[in-house]
Amino acid sequence: MTSPSSVYKGFTEFTMEAGGSKSRLERDYVYIKDRPSNKMSQHPPLASKPYSSTVSISTTEEWEKELLEDPKNRLALSALSSHDPRAVLSQRSATIANTQIFNVKVELEGAPITNQRASGRCWLFAATNVFRVAIMKRYNLKEFELSQAYLFYWDKLEKANYFLEQILETVDEDLEGRLIQRLLEGPVGDGGQWDMVANLVEKYGLVPHSLYPDSFNASSSGAMSGLVTTKLREFALELRQLASRSSDAKQSLGAAKEKMMREIHLMLTVMLGPPPSPDKEITWEFHDKDEKFQSLTTTPLKFAGELSSQASIKANSGTNVHELFSLVNDPRNKYGQLLSVNRLGNVVGMRPVRYTMKTACISMLRANIPIFFGCDVGKFSDRDSGVMDTDLIDYELGFNTRLGLSKAHRLMTHESAMTHAMVLTAVHVIDDKPVRWRVQNSWGEAPGSKGFFVMSDRWMDEFVYQAVVDPKFVGDEVKDVLKQEPKMLPLWDPMGALA
Repeated sequence: MTSPSSVYKGFTEFTMEAGGSKSRLERDYVYIKDRPSNKMSQHPPLASKPYSSTVSISTTEEWEKELLEDPKNRLALSALSSHDPRAVLSQRSATIANTQIFNVKVELEGAPITNQRASGRCWLFAATNVFRVAIMKRYNLKEFELSQAYLFYWDKLEKANYFLEQILETVDEDLEGRLIQRLLEGPVGDGGQWDMVANLVEKYGLVPHSLYPDSFNASSSGAMSGLVTTKLREFALELRQLASRSSDAKQSLGAAKEKMMREIHLMLTVMLGPPPSPDKEITWEFHDKDEKFQSLTTTPLKFAGELSSQASIKANSGTNVHELFSLVNDPRNKYGQLLSVNRLGNVVGMRPVRYTMKTACISMLRANIPIFFGCDVGKFSDRDSGVMDTDLIDYELGFNTRLGLSKAHRLMTHESAMTHAMVLTAVHVIDDKPVRWRVQNSWGEAPGSKGFFVMSDRWMDEFVYQAVVDPKFVGDEVKDVLKQEPKMLPLWDPMGALA
């Protein structure tokens, strides 16, 4: 689950504890002194036990006996075997600490709270929720929503074309190899990155939600995506077979590929509905927040281009949303380095996905500009309360073991990746240090506090990977990174995950 570039600003990481005569687990374990049969402290050193490559039934019986001798573990068994461990081990103190009170907040967060429903379009919702604030300021609106379905339609069509082009460029690769298998894994998934949004807006523009609202398959996209994926995999094998008979696949297979794209276009159009044409006029009628009727006739491309007009830039605190770029935190790679992911994109011939975090975010919020960001939303978070905090769930309390991977280690082992995109609208700062952040989600008003979540600063350190910022809020050393040749990450790298 980015704009053209990515500089890295270091974040605090969890580190695995080392040193000392006893591990943290041994120090924190609750021993029952009045039960001489408890053998937890009598285990011989691991090195003294003979190695076994199999699971021993007798050993597991011994483990179980010793485990259940401790009342704490019997209590854990009773609670954790009949409830969601995350609910049982949730820490009330973390929920209390993460209040929806902030001393730095954008004046206009944007309304209404949006809902992506049963689709993976969070990146499109987060991006349009950022774009709409500039439009609301420009046209004096109380509420406004851009059409996510409009960008979704063109994204699906462009991804299909991008996939077929990748298949033609890799005809000499082994079908069973990692690259081709990765390409086949998800040709037209719902997810995306900031650069992909930028490509779509540049080529197709923007449309008000009222002029192209969600169809059933936009808000519940599984069946449609599955059908298109099945057809594209069939086309991939067909193209590879045809290419094997030709010395120049792209030149000789143009007609075959066009026929394939026409079939995909038909499938998307009948399931999503024909979208407005990017360069044909549309008329948007609306009431401003003073209840005055307004009417605007324009094209989707001109409507999007208006965001770069002097009037829109002035209304948006001097920020041109088309110039935003991405700061990414990936501690596996050297900071101050431009990154890109090989063969990751959606629109052929346009910007690739590239990456170049906290100081810039605070500065943007002080300037009343909301921030698109990408994170691993499922870790240490609660949908109902809307709290995201590394102290929210005490797994060690229930299982006597730590989840000790650092941020870098989680990326190395595919334990974490960018899975969701949302919008930052506020931060609470104490002694010049951020404590918690306000997050606008796209899951409707039921989760969190009427659709808003709160994220602890430590959670941001550990599970936020990307923030899209205005170049004027970063230093020259960051801007200079954009001039570098990017380090290319393989397609299967975790930073290539689509939010």
